[in-house]
Amino acid sequence: VVTELGCVWLGLCLAVVSGGTRAPPTVRIVHSGLACNIEEERYSERVYTIREGETLELTCLVTGHPRPQIRWTKTAGSASDRFQDSSVFNETLRITNIQRHQGGRYYCKAENGLGSPAIKSIRVDVYYLDDPIVTVHQSIGEAKEQFYYERTVFLRCVANSNPPVRYSWRRGQEVLLQGSDKGVEIYEPFFTQGETKILKLKNLRPQDYANYSCIASVRSVCNIPDKMVSFRLSNKTASPSIKLLVDDPIVVNPGEAITLVCVTTGGEPVPTLTWVRSIGALPEKTVLNGGTLTIPAITSDDAGTYSCIANNNVGNPAKKSTNIIVRALKKGRFWITPDPYHKDDNIQIGREVKISCQVEAVPSEELTFSWFKNGRPLRSSERMVITQTDPDVSPGTTNLDIIDLKFTDFGTYTCVASLKGGGISDISIDVNISSSTVPPNLTVPQEKSPLVTREGDIIELQCQVTGKPKPIILWSRADKEIAMPDGSMQMESYDGILRIVNVSREMTGTYRCQTSQYNGFNVKPREALVQLIVQYPPAVEPTFLEIRQGQGRSITMSCRVLRAYPTRVLTYEWRLGNKLLRTGQFDAHDSTEYIVSSLSRDSYGIYNCNIINEAGAGRCSFLVTGKAYAPEFYYDTYSPLWQNRPRVYSYSLQWTQMNPDAVDRILAYRLGIRQAGQQRWWEQEITVNGNIQKGELITYNLTELIKPEAYEVRLTPITRFGEGDSTIRVIKYSAPVNPHLREFHCGFEDGNICLFTQDDTDNFDWTKQSTATRDTKYTPNTGPNADRSGSKEGFYMYIETSRPRLEGEKARLLSPVFSVAPKNPYGVTNTAYCFSFYYHMYGQHIGSLNVYLRLKGQTTIENPVWSSSGNKGQHWNQARVNIHPTTSFQLIFEGIRGPGIEGDIAIDDVSIVEGECMKADQPANSKWVLQTV
Repeated sequence: VVTELGCVWLGLCLAVVSGGTRAPPTVRIVHSGLACNIEEERYSERVYTIREGETLELTCLVTGHPRPQIRWTKTAGSASDRFQDSSVFNETLRITNIQRHQGGRYYCKAENGLGSPAIKSIRVDVYYLDDPIVTVHQSIGEAKEQFYYERTVFLRCVANSNPPVRYSWRRGQEVLLQGSDKGVEIYEPFFTQGETKILKLKNLRPQDYANYSCIASVRSVCNIPDKMVSFRLSNKTASPSIKLLVDDPIVVNPGEAITLVCVTTGGEPVPTLTWVRSIGALPEKTVLNGGTLTIPAITSDDAGTYSCIANNNVGNPAKKSTNIIVRALKKGRFWITPDPYHKDDNIQIGREVKISCQVEAVPSEELTFSWFKNGRPLRSSERMVITQTDPDVSPGTTNLDIIDLKFTDFGTYTCVASLKGGGISDISIDVNISSSTVPPNLTVPQEKSPLVTREGDIIELQCQVTGKPKPIILWSRADKEIAMPDGSMQMESYDGILRIVNVSREMTGTYRCQTSQYNGFNVKPREALVQLIVQYPPAVEPTFLEIRQGQGRSITMSCRVLRAYPTRVLTYEWRLGNKLLRTGQFDAHDSTEYIVSSLSRDSYGIYNCNIINEAGAGRCSFLVTGKAYAPEFYYDTYSPLWQNRPRVYSYSLQWTQMNPDAVDRILAYRLGIRQAGQQRWWEQEITVNGNIQKGELITYNLTELIKPEAYEVRLTPITRFGEGDSTIRVIKYSAPVNPHLREFHCGFEDGNICLFTQDDTDNFDWTKQSTATRDTKYTPNTGPNADRSGSKEGFYMYIETSRPRLEGEKARLLSPVFSVAPKNPYGVTNTAYCFSFYYHMYGQHIGSLNVYLRLKGQTTIENPVWSSSGNKGQHWNQARVNIHPTTSFQLIFEGIRGPGIEGDIAIDDVSIVEGECMKADQPANSKWVLQTV
């Protein structure tokens, strides 16, 4: 490998070609071949059909320079079906196991900043066929009774599919068609939008009790097989009926196990039973066994309506439901209401006072309350009035009204909430009524508002609450209708403190604390306000910016404050590394600048601008460098150059320089190359003379590359600053299947004989041979002794005229198809090509050698280009001729056998080069047919 690679550097070839390399993008969409069908549509858009579950693979082929950015997007489909809410930014769009909802129109967009973006689209149609379902009805609506003699019956067949499905019906083995049986009608109901087929049996006859089959077909599109479903119609066919062997509702205590039993009481065929829940899915712990549903250790979350559904595709499904109620008591609360007839918030002797208790109970009708005073049961009386429910307040509330409060009424009152039947723990609530029972009061300590904190800290907002009993405090935002830090609109506090973890700047504002009516006095709420100020360091832009500029030029760096708190104390400092350059304070402006008037080697580096307030600092960073931008390999570089040598190939490496004027002049490029899979780079420096212009194409020919190896190439620009950004690409050897013709050489050394092919319509084939591998029984006095270069090991193509060949038989050899690139997008080419080859015609029985030109789209027309007949001696001759193809073309070599076996004709070293042949090169000893084709 080392010796071969050493040849790479022989003869450095560097050329700067200006203009014409920048090109707007073009787009073409190709597929991987998994499509069932590709239908051409108007405007060159296509429909790509694929079977559900297959892999969709679409590739966006683009040209243009600079290399375009590619983006796949999709329209149609549901809002959630957008490539998982992102676009695909690469050439290949791949969707494994594609589903029907992923059909739609896919767009490939390519843009490189030149002209308008190029966009192509393709519609993806996903094909599928679900299993058909047959339902049986006495009317189109539903069936309520058994199907019996002399009654009309409808069989409906439905299947989801794409493309639209076709149905056919059978009774037993008999195919049913419209009109074939007077008792049968087959039609599509007008109210269906899909493909629904109804089989109507009018006035049932004995022969109508049979096995019916519905076959759904999409005509084997995408190789989707037909699907069939059968239904047995008998005189016992009936819609389902069921019975629930449970009460409704079912009231249970938490922790108990509950079993729901559903049984069928009718229906033919035997219905299937399923359980569903009215809201949400069945609990994960549910155990299902046929029609029996068991929920172990039930909780309040498992409560709700459960339904048993029976279906046998006859009539409408049967459904029975029951409601499960899980008994519970929770959230015990109380409040005290002073005399409502006197506008006084205090409890006073001789006035009325009401004590209220509230709980949440399930079921609410089982809730009972009992009252105690100092532990003794309390009964309702004229002065102590107990009411179970109050129409003015929420359900689950009991009130104790004490009329004309006396000193002896002071004490502890207890309300106890219970559920009838037990099993649930009672809730007991104590309320003290005494001369020390006073209404609430709220204050904010002076040092607690305003509160100043910093982002990320933990802060406690405090309201001091007095009163007996001590009420719950509700915290909310006072300045705006937004949620509290926990997401709720109000947060409860039992000690008056609101604790906020990880404070953010959005939490700045005014907070309200107020008394709740619960666990306290039912009086006008007391409230207070706390102001929170969250300090945060300056947010600045840009946070990072790279500036590239050559030596001796000036740069300006600007750092701007977007927001900060506090804003009044803002200072800035500019640094280069650890070196302090400048400090200052902000005035009316919100930005600061630093200018380097003439860059030198010492002034390259990282500049930081720190903008500082009490909460910290924000930083703008600028990387100032003289590095050259990366070169960009020319995207449309054509295939490797053909070489008339068996083991090696060459490659024309082409690139443009990104932003060549941004930094110092590029002095040279460091070119590294290594064989794929190897570690060592071989490097060479390519000197550049003069300035490189934007868009100019630089070419370097890599030679002596070993076939068919791939190579990694690294290109790095060099300026006075040093090395710039590198670009790496992989070059691969590939024979050009359809080359844009610039230059073509073929010595028939490759195994694929340069993609020449044998014509299927001739009598025999051309043969590849070298003198070293020639059959020892070859015919003497005819054919070459070596290839055109004189090598005994070199190969050539020849026609073998020995038996069983007959006089006049033809062998035809077809070249690859060559594409002629137009000179401009709107005109055709008139390029001339010099077509040349070597031929050997030695022997007394030599026939003829003809060459034809075939143009694209003219497969039946072959234009004669060159012809020669008879013995030309024991040596190789060269033929050269100008051709002028207007479109893609092929060349055909035709060898015709002469009258005997000494008539072998050979060809070698075929070449096609852009430009006309030199007239002096055209030999006079051959018959030429010169035509402008």
